[in-house]
Amino acid sequence: MKETIQSGNQRRRAGCPEEAAFLDLLRATDMLSRGLITVLKTEDLSMTQYNVLRILRGATEGLPCGEIASRMITRDPDITRLLDRLEKRGLIARSRETKDRRMVTARITPHGLKLLGRLDDPVQEAHRKQLGHLGRERLRALTELLQASTPK
Repeated sequence: MKETIQSGNQRRRAGCPEEAAFLDLLRATDMLSRGLITVLKTEDLSMTQYNVLRILRGATEGLPCGEIASRMITRDPDITRLLDRLEKRGLIARSRETKDRRMVTARITPHGLKLLGRLDDPVQEAHRKQLGHLGRERLRALTELLQASTPK
């Protein structure tokens, strides 16, 4: 059975249910991202920069650059330049490890923590505005479905 998918004002049949689900997920991702981008613009941050800061907030001892890259939601092929921009703004600090000089560890700065603190409530409000209508049970079910679809 072919699923119906909609693109703009046009409807066509998807080749399979997986394609229909994939396209619906892409549309949802785009819509949800636009809402968050609006909030992040107030602090002149991109989604990837925000992602790095959130990762580092949870790593009090800092993380090697490769580990940050592996934890990111969306992959950025140039993690070094991304970290350069955050460091230039004083949001992160990087240092070379004394044991292995090849390893560079990044840490969030107090300035970076302060910026994230200002964003916490507006980001949560944006999430509630976009997804709150689903209710707790449906959100939990959606999360389980999405986690089950993520390859391990």
